[in-house]
Amino acid sequence: MRNLFIGLTFSLIWASASVATKFGLIHGDPLILSNIRFALSGGVLLLFTYLFKRGPEYRLPRGKEWLQLAIFGFLNTALFLMLYVWGMKTTSAGIGSLAVATNPLFITFLSAIWLGRKPERPDLIALFLGLAGVSVATYPLLGNGHTSPFGVSLLLLSMLVISSASVYYASVRWELPNLLINGWQIMIGCLVSLPFTLTFADFEAHHFDATFWKSVTWLAFAVSIVSLACWFYLLKIDTIKASMWLFLCPIFGFYYAWLLMGEPITAFTIAGTLLVLSGLVISLMAKARRQMRTTSSPRMQ
Repeated sequence: MRNLFIGLTFSLIWASASVATKFGLIHGDPLILSNIRFALSGGVLLLFTYLFKRGPEYRLPRGKEWLQLAIFGFLNTALFLMLYVWGMKTTSAGIGSLAVATNPLFITFLSAIWLGRKPERPDLIALFLGLAGVSVATYPLLGNGHTSPFGVSLLLLSMLVISSASVYYASVRWELPNLLINGWQIMIGCLVSLPFTLTFADFEAHHFDATFWKSVTWLAFAVSIVSLACWFYLLKIDTIKASMWLFLCPIFGFYYAWLLMGEPITAFTIAGTLLVLSGLVISLMAKARRQMRTTSSPRMQ
């Protein structure tokens, strides 16, 4: 029951990110929204960790760890969220949530390339279905002002960036605890993106109103801290089972978009979502088969 509760909590909160972002962008600038979110979530994580966690592992990064955190923070926080929030400016919340669901497909594809092996047929089919699903769901929204091709392109590019960050993260032998890795990479992302925000953000058009602060507070604490804590917990138990909770995210995301923003749910929406979910199923099944081959191979030698 505990794992069920944590899994549902992750799916419900993670799926809300697109709608929360859209609310923050009603009268807000994408760069300002991102930077304040970084500062709040990263600052709270580091403050909590250093104040309340004990042990020699809860220390400052040192040596090459700073470079590793800088690379991870640039990809996973600064570049990813700047592209994502910029794309959400001209994309519907539902499509934003569906695009996020393609993230595991990009990770599987890039992992194969990183490991020096040719992507297998299931990986290519899964990625094709994911991209096709986003395209199908997007099609009816292109002419009504909800979504632009440029915005969708930015969203998919942001998924490619964060998938690259995940592959890089898996390749590093980290000695710091997850809390510190996450806290520092967010703060580094904040510092990296700050010059761009100060240079290019439209401060005159930005309104620090109640809607903006509700949005950024939810994104910083609920999405960036609570949801990710649930995700890391699920990953420690079982990677395959944890990934199953991603199936609920686009469904919840479209529901939030319809309920809170009045975005339409059409036959194209349902068909596109089913295509993305089919891609996720194929990807997870292929991943499970590879894990079985890996674990059984030592016994066969």
